[in-house]
Amino acid sequence: MKKPHDHSTQMKLNPNLPCLSRRHWLGVALAGAASIAMAPATAFAQTGFDHGYTTWNGLLKRHVRWLPDGKQSQVDYRGFANDRAALKQVLDALSGVSQASFDGWSKPQQMAFLVNAYNAFTVELILTRYPDLKSIKDLGSLLQTPWKKKFFTLLGEQRHLDWVEHEQLRPRYQEPRIHAAVNCASIGCPALRDEAFTAERLEAQLEDGMRRFMADRTRNRAQGDRVEVSMIFRWFREDFEQGHRGWRRVEDVTAQYADLLTDDPALRERLRRRELRVAHLDYDWALNDVQR
Repeated sequence: MKKPHDHSTQMKLNPNLPCLSRRHWLGVALAGAASIAMAPATAFAQTGFDHGYTTWNGLLKRHVRWLPDGKQSQVDYRGFANDRAALKQVLDALSGVSQASFDGWSKPQQMAFLVNAYNAFTVELILTRYPDLKSIKDLGSLLQTPWKKKFFTLLGEQRHLDWVEHEQLRPRYQEPRIHAAVNCASIGCPALRDEAFTAERLEAQLEDGMRRFMADRTRNRAQGDRVEVSMIFRWFREDFEQGHRGWRRVEDVTAQYADLLTDDPALRERLRRRELRVAHLDYDWALNDVQR
């Protein structure tokens, strides 16, 4: 192997260099050392993000509880308030991701990031007034809903929750099951999971969340000549008509999950034949608080 030329030795051992030249080389050497010292910090900022969401996952494990049926969850907001410092670490890490870094991630990594950001900042929003509220809607006003409040930074700019859901998740990824992943801190909403979303498990987590949601008879059920479903299927109907998993209408969704919507074999068959009329259930905006 050819030995590399040692410029540093030449610099140190050549006393005949003019003073200006020595100053020039000294400046170059110092600049080079500074750039080397800064390189690890820059690299960490670009690659050091925890895609396993370790801290957020731990908070969810401690403060989210599945109800006995395994289809609904409750949130211990008082516990989150006591763990506010750890939650701040999570929020700071999310806010620290640049647009350039985000753009370099895979789609599953991007989706997991956005879903976790939505859920974590929703918890933070609730804590700004907890325990003096009964619903997330209490945080809004006649002029602005709570979902339009710009109270956090994401990808370099001030954002609101609607930006995450309606300007990013829905149009960019066209995955209707995200409606069973993002949580609006309400009883009527699909359950908040007791774990963080990760790219590696995203497909399984989305499907598990959708199945739990469809199996919850307080939100979705078939009876008589009707299939009664959550208002989510009215508000975001177009998301279930884009052909994902073969879904061109809400009846296609209820046909796929027929076994979860009723125990009656005859009704299940009618669901698969898309014979039942779709109706929508009232949405419960009460806070999904374990202390309630």
